[in-house]
Amino acid sequence: MEQTIKRIGIINAGAWGTAIAKILGDLGHSVEIWEYMEDVVDEINTNHTNSRYLLGVKLADSITATSDLQQAASDKDFIILATPSLYILDIVKQLVPVRDVMEGKPVIGILTKGFIEGPNGPVLITRAMEDYLPGFYKDGLVYISGPSHAEEVARGKLTGLISASKNGMNSIRFRNLLSGSNLMVYSSLDVAGVQTCGAVKNVIAIAYGMLDALSEVSDNFGDNTESLLLAAGLNEIQQLGRALGSEYPETFTSIAGVGDLDVTCRSKYGRNRKFGREIVNDRKIAPFKDAADLVNNIDKIGYLPEGAIAATYVKEIMEQYKLKLPVAEMVYKILNKEGEPLEAINDMVTKLYLHQ
Repeated sequence: MEQTIKRIGIINAGAWGTAIAKILGDLGHSVEIWEYMEDVVDEINTNHTNSRYLLGVKLADSITATSDLQQAASDKDFIILATPSLYILDIVKQLVPVRDVMEGKPVIGILTKGFIEGPNGPVLITRAMEDYLPGFYKDGLVYISGPSHAEEVARGKLTGLISASKNGMNSIRFRNLLSGSNLMVYSSLDVAGVQTCGAVKNVIAIAYGMLDALSEVSDNFGDNTESLLLAAGLNEIQQLGRALGSEYPETFTSIAGVGDLDVTCRSKYGRNRKFGREIVNDRKIAPFKDAADLVNNIDKIGYLPEGAIAATYVKEIMEQYKLKLPVAEMVYKILNKEGEPLEAINDMVTKLYLHQ
């Protein structure tokens, strides 16, 4: 599909933001990435690489970087936010004064997975952003998700994504923008369901990582157990999605749901699976008092397991909607130092049987 050259600002030069920048640069678009770390900015502009987050990937000459956030968001047709959930609202507040954003000119897409703490409890990222952005963006934000490890996307591996928005035209705009020979993008109106899938699959992946590590030292767990966990996890994602406003059950059996859950749990690139394994093998959470202490000091992990943050929000949502989610509850209890992985997983399996 031949495209008109677009001007795109990508906010954050992490692995996923850089991978999307590469896709867009290879399609011929003009891309400017914002990053606060000057060494990353300099490397992108000088060497056309980002070795800190995406080693071994060459970026097109049409991709530049800046540490000036307002510059990255000005005179753009599209803005794509790839900022971690803990920091995304701070970034949004800084984008609001940008003249083009104030006038609603650029279409805004979000790659970030997770929840945001609202005044009455956790909310989906698009909902939180709408409380700060100008009214032009009400129901017009686009959420982009799917089984898409940055390392594979950047290297041209065939990948599918979902572009979800209550504004069908904006969903299609992002679908057309991102679609290329190795990236297939599908439109959806289920912005609540797709976001829930993207956030909660990271929680399930922590459980999967713990189970994966325990299966190496226990005869009780194997492939069958891991499939049991995946099915139970998908069921919990769907329950949460419905509670948060999804009216499209097909979302959860699509690449946004079962597809993203599967790759996040099973792939060698998965940070949340890695974190789960390290909880068992390396006692990774031993230095932290509880789940809140872990989230407040998440930088000490050395990488960002978004599922650890999401687990605390899922616990609040469970209580708010009176949901029974044994897998998510088990992950939270372990992070909150209320049990050890082996006993917690055995307890979870019992609850799965009782709640069937």
